[in-house]
Amino acid sequence: MFSFLRKQPSPVFDAAPAPDVPLAVIGDIHGSDGLLERLLDRLDAQGDPATRVCVGDYVDRGENSAGVIDLLMTRQQADPDRLICLMGNHERMMLDFLDAPARCGPRWMKHGGMQTVASFRITPPSAGAGDDDWRDLRDRLESALGARREAWLRARPLLWQSGNVAVVHAGADPALPLADQSEQALLWGHPDFDRTPRRDGIWVVHGHTIVPEPTADQGRVATDTGAYATGRLTAAMIDSSGVRFIRA
Repeated sequence: MFSFLRKQPSPVFDAAPAPDVPLAVIGDIHGSDGLLERLLDRLDAQGDPATRVCVGDYVDRGENSAGVIDLLMTRQQADPDRLICLMGNHERMMLDFLDAPARCGPRWMKHGGMQTVASFRITPPSAGAGDDDWRDLRDRLESALGARREAWLRARPLLWQSGNVAVVHAGADPALPLADQSEQALLWGHPDFDRTPRRDGIWVVHGHTIVPEPTADQGRVATDTGAYATGRLTAAMIDSSGVRFIRA
């Protein structure tokens, strides 16, 4: 007698989004201060009551990282409960550079750090820069950045949740509770995130990976529409009625 293993059906995510408050989750900004200001003003003009949550990546690639940091800090100071700003992997790379300039500087420059230091009116090092050059760049950036901005960047949380909607920068391991996620998964993503739906009914809203159009599928909401390259900054509007998208 032969016995056959029955193939198990792929898990299907069928929970409806149910945040405790309406949300406007804003994708990766990357130095695009004009787009960010336009999107925030549009939300304000509509009288939208949603809590704004930014998924991180405020710096690098675009032309005005300094302006984005200042705009977010000003808006958050005015209404700290209304604007939540998470950390992205590019903020992490910038802070790693401040902590270990010679080791982390070349990688950060390669991934957009040149535009960030330029936004603080600092000339990046030339090819073949030595340890002293990287330390000098770090000292100049720390001085231009100032203690208040640096403290704000270091204090950015990795995750924020309302009801069954969680916001992170890059993704999450679908096999683990959100409380057990590693910083690596939240800031850089996880290989199973896009192919395995969660089983706990939690929606994960994220940026990090540029998509041609924002999507909401199988408990995942992708918001990064490549603002610095496309001129399109997207917000996912999420409440108990579902998910819709608006742009600057």
